[in-house]
Amino acid sequence: ENNENIVINTKKGKIKIKLLWEEAPNTVANFLSLIEDKFYDDLLFHRVIEGFMAQAGCPNGTGTGGPGWCIDCECDDNTSIHKKGTLSMAHAGRNTGGSQFFICFDNQPHLDKQHTIFGIIPEDDEESFDILDSIEQSDTIESIEIVTNKKTKSDEMTELDEMIKSDKQTEPDEQTESDEIIEDKC
Repeated sequence: ENNENIVINTKKGKIKIKLLWEEAPNTVANFLSLIEDKFYDDLLFHRVIEGFMAQAGCPNGTGTGGPGWCIDCECDDNTSIHKKGTLSMAHAGRNTGGSQFFICFDNQPHLDKQHTIFGIIPEDDEESFDILDSIEQSDTIESIEIVTNKKTKSDEMTELDEMIKSDKQTEPDEQTESDEIIEDKC
């Protein structure tokens, strides 16, 4: 099971990204390989366009470099769309991407099916969106870390126990805060 996600560490804070293995397995695998090799450590966001996107992943800091190879686009299998928080591969033409990526600041429907989407900031992660909004040209990626989301049997049992506890009724002689509020209204 592919449970890896990433955290982009910047001086301004962390941007958490859920990777889209189902839509772009080769792009995700390539990206994780580069992360493991520390390829992205200390690289710049070399191209930032307000209202559009922040781009990084060029070892030259100019948008002209890459890892020394190209990967095929996986746009045709993308069901996701380019919207705020979308992580997508940059390229100089179909099947020319390698290491450069961008994160959208806003909806960019003209990029759908043109660039491989392979990750997204979770919709409820306000902190990551705030950090994304603060990114400026020449900000540095300190590192990108891989986070594995594995649930152990112990985690599953704890979640089950919590679900059971929350489903239990309050004893009749106990009064909860929500009961007090209801009584106050009556």
